[in-house]
Amino acid sequence: MVDPDISGTVRRLMERGVVVHNPRTVDIGPEVDPDRISREGVVVFGGTRIGGERTVLSAGVRLGEEGPVTVINCRLGRNVELKSGSFRESVFLDRSNFGPGAHVREGCLVEEDAGGAHSVGLKQTILFPFVTLGSLVNFCDCLMAGGTSRKDHSEVGSSYIHFNYTPNQNKATASLIGDVPRGVMLRERPIFLGGQGGLIGPSRVGYGVVVAAGTILGDDVEDGCLVRDAGSGRSAQTFIPGYYGNPLRIINNNIIYMANLTALDAWYRHARGYFFEHIPLGKHLLEGALEILKNARAERLKRVEELAEKMGRPVEIPRRGSNSGREEADRAVCRAFHLNWRKMKEFMNSFDADGVCVEERNRFVEAFQRKCGESKDYIGAVRSLDNASRELGTSWLRGIVNGMFDGSRGSMSS
Repeated sequence: MVDPDISGTVRRLMERGVVVHNPRTVDIGPEVDPDRISREGVVVFGGTRIGGERTVLSAGVRLGEEGPVTVINCRLGRNVELKSGSFRESVFLDRSNFGPGAHVREGCLVEEDAGGAHSVGLKQTILFPFVTLGSLVNFCDCLMAGGTSRKDHSEVGSSYIHFNYTPNQNKATASLIGDVPRGVMLRERPIFLGGQGGLIGPSRVGYGVVVAAGTILGDDVEDGCLVRDAGSGRSAQTFIPGYYGNPLRIINNNIIYMANLTALDAWYRHARGYFFEHIPLGKHLLEGALEILKNARAERLKRVEELAEKMGRPVEIPRRGSNSGREEADRAVCRAFHLNWRKMKEFMNSFDADGVCVEERNRFVEAFQRKCGESKDYIGAVRSLDNASRELGTSWLRGIVNGMFDGSRGSMSS
């Protein structure tokens, strides 16, 4: 018998079978739709606050087991555990989990078996299956993949930060750690970012890369490299406000990141979407994931547009204090980017990912759906794909990335 002093949505959920510990300390907004809350195994501990009409709690979800937790407009897959903290406008797929004190803001997509320990901060971040973040991690504006299982996963060590704000005050700094075309196939070597370190965006890091603890990484790293902090001491150079060194790398990495988001959107719509049809509340999870990807691309376009505007501003290069002798060449690239940004943006917005590698996509999707239909388990279906099917799927998604990149760069030089 539900305590008659408990009213509103808390009462309705308890009557439906949701286990609510210390219900008088639980606040569930009236806008929360009970039909989007599973009747099976959902456990809500005292001090929990749930709000938002888009919130979804699938079977086996556990909220607030180690402290107060706030969940606003988040969509949670099966057996997700959020121990304590604040979670907003994000999607968490099956068995993802976060320890106490997490702060997950809008725009995050956390896939199966991924998550973090205590005091993890995320925003506009995508974690592929199995990716694990240590404690005291600030990892905003990233996409990270790699690894094949919970025992063979990409790892971010404790006290790690992704630096996503520059001295020139812009945030066109999203970093790609792994990639989409290979990462979705769950067969690549894991990536290890050692603790007490950091990554300066926008960077690209390949599969199998190991970055030693205490290292601040500001360069792109190819597959299989071991990176150590050189420890050669500090150096001082002239800081030129508004000047961007190696701007072509900054521009290219931003385009590649957006192209990977476009490929991931195609993956969800054509490949993963079939899997969601087989699970309770799956349509809401898919809808949420696609919304995250749409908003992520809009966020990145916004940040790159701000960058293009800033790169067009005049910069005074001092006669003395030149750092590299390349300032004028770099400024020429910045001006070209500024002048051609509108054409590049128009190309990106009109790019038709569904018209790329259609034959490869259809053949792959047919093979993938056969596997999904047999197992109804996304991870199992991906793992059971033969090498030929995996290569076909990667070729399809790589075609999207390359097509968007080449067309964007072409519009810059036209």
